[in-house]
Amino acid sequence: MSEAATRDRIVEAADRLFYHQGYEHTSFADIAQAVGISRGNFYYHFKTKDQILDAVIGQRMANTLWMLDCWERAGKTPVDRILGFVHLLIANQADILLYGCPVGTLSGELAKLNHPARDDANGLFTLFRAWLRRQFAHLGRAADADALALHLLARSQGVATLASALRDAPFVEQEVARMEAWLRSVAQGTDAGTDTDANVDAPAPRLPEQGPTRT
Repeated sequence: MSEAATRDRIVEAADRLFYHQGYEHTSFADIAQAVGISRGNFYYHFKTKDQILDAVIGQRMANTLWMLDCWERAGKTPVDRILGFVHLLIANQADILLYGCPVGTLSGELAKLNHPARDDANGLFTLFRAWLRRQFAHLGRAADADALALHLLARSQGVATLASALRDAPFVEQEVARMEAWLRSVAQGTDAGTDTDANVDAPAPRLPEQGPTRT
């Protein structure tokens, strides 16, 4: 296997482990075992875990740019393109139910750790925000395009967080339907600002039963 291929496998394995068990709780040994290489071979490519983190964030940025470009080319209208973002919740539902949003979980963890790479991780949100802002501007909402972009980002993050906490797949589908209805109202100019509950009558998510409160 070439050096480049080995490095790519290390980054891929680290990305998956950071998502599944967290950056702080993932060790060099975990990544080396997942790739199936010796520690010596591992250290040839990366000397510190922070170097691996930088590579993971860089790879995520490249993947996100590629995905946004695909949506840009495939979507005939701004609504079609924005729906690509909304439907990520469905496409990644199995992982989201178990681990939450990969962008949000990493950014949140690095913020708690006050890690120097936290701003780089947040750059993924910046990419989505700028791209969504352009799409809403194309819908004729240039004046509030950024507010709409931030609202949709916040809503999708909230859905991912609750879906993971509740393990509730129908909740994800209901919320995606709400966002679709809101997006249609934005395109038609009949929306009520950032009210994503427009024109959808869906039940609230199922909450776990709570026992008696201890005193």
